[in-house]
Formats: sequence, C-alpha cells, structure tokens
Amino acid sequence: MTHYHSVFISDVHLGTKGSKAELLVAFLRETECENLFLVGDIFDGWRLKKNWYWNEHHSTVVQKVLRMARKGTKVYYIPGNHDEFMREFLEYNFGSIELHNEMTYTGINKKQYIVIHGDKFDFVTLNMKWLAHIGDWGYTLLLNLNTVLHWIMAKLKLPYWSLSKWAKSQVKQAVNFVGNYEASLVNYARIKHADGIICGHIHSANISTINHIEYMNSGDWVESCTALVEHTDGRWEIITWTTNTLNDPDNKDMLT
Repeated sequence: MTHYHSVFISDVHLGTKGSKAELLVAFLRETECENLFLVGDIFDGWRLKKNWYWNEHHSTVVQKVLRMARKGTKVYYIPGNHDEFMREFLEYNFGSIELHNEMTYTGINKKQYIVIHGDKFDFVTLNMKWLAHIGDWGYTLLLNLNTVLHWIMAKLKLPYWSLSKWAKSQVKQAVNFVGNYEASLVNYARIKHADGIICGHIHSANISTINHIEYMNSGDWVESCTALVEHTDGRWEIITWTTNTLNDPDNKDMLT
C-alpha cells in the first residue's frame, strides 16, 4: 500500500468497453490518499445513451471510491464533457463527495493550482459537438481494437500497452492539437494568477513547465492508465499502472 497526499485521475470512461476499470481498481487497492480528485469523464454519458455497457469492474470502481470517502479520503468530482450531466449538481455534496466545475488546490509546496477537466479549451468539443461525436465514434473503434489487444497481452502475462495511444502519437495533427491545448490551459492559469494547472481531457499524461506555469495532465484509464499523484513530501509524479493485479489469485478482496 502506497500513501500519497493527493491523487488525480480522469477520463476513466466507465460505461465503455475501452475503460480499463479493472486496472484502476488494482491501482486504487494499492493506494491511500488524503485527497482524491476525479477530474472529469469518469462516466461516459455519450456512450451510455447510445449503448448501455457496464460490468462488475465498473461497479467496483464506484464502490471503491465511495469506500475511500467513507474512510476519510476527501473526494472531489470535477465533471467533464462526457459526464456533463453531473454539472447539473455543481456545488452539491453527495455524502463525502463534492462537485465543482473547477477548483483551486494548494499543494504541499504552497503553490496554487487550478483543477479543471479542460474540455472548454477544446475548440471541437466546445463549438462543433457533431464533429466531436463523429470523432468519438472512430476513436471507439480504435479502442475496441485496443481492448482485444489488452486481452491477448493479459493472457500472455505481458504488461499493458496501448495501440490507440501509439497511433495518436504518429499523427502530426494530434501532436499539434496537444501543444495548442496545453498552451491554452497555461494561459488560463496565468489569467487566474495561479502557479499551475491540473487537467485531463486529451488522454495525454504530462508534467511540464510552460512559460513558467506548471502544466500537469493526469492522463486517462482507456489508453495510458495513468494517475497524477502528489507525494507527502510535495513531489509530483505521473504513475503509469501496467500491472493487472486482479489476475493474481492471492488478491481476492476487491474492496480492501
């Protein structure tokens, strides 16, 4: 069990076949933290409206988060574009879970970070939703191939590797989009007089300093299987979870 001060996860996309919920459960089983930030697209409302999909691992993620909250972890939910239905309940508390459109988080280093999903800085998502849905359809096809590959590699006891992440890294337009997105978020943090920004949305985990502003993206749990963590000594790190401990016969209790 590893203890962190704060953990940030985003883009789990529960309700889709591409979600690596079983790997997230494995990560959460090995994690303790004082603060857990759910930085958007935890559920995929777009996909659930079209074709309901839900398995036991998706339920276990929800149960595990609720149990962490009951045991004293402060849980904050910042909705994204795929779970935008949650924005109807902003500023409400559900038990020990707080919902906010965005937050300002003070790190152990005393720096101020804006925490936001990031979809409002994506021109396509914001202004051309029809195109975003077409892109989502094509992306889902790629993730379905990714799921088959994940199943094969798990059977061969090989570490997780993402076909969809590799494919995106080869497309120049995608690389340029990431750069523009990061620049927009950094500019927003500067306008808000913050030291940095923490986000998700583009499924590209990263910690970097851009024009003296700290940019941190928690990645996703459909391609990268990453989380952003703040250690108790104030260090920031991207954790990439590639080991599926659910396949270990000694790990029986999914909610411990």
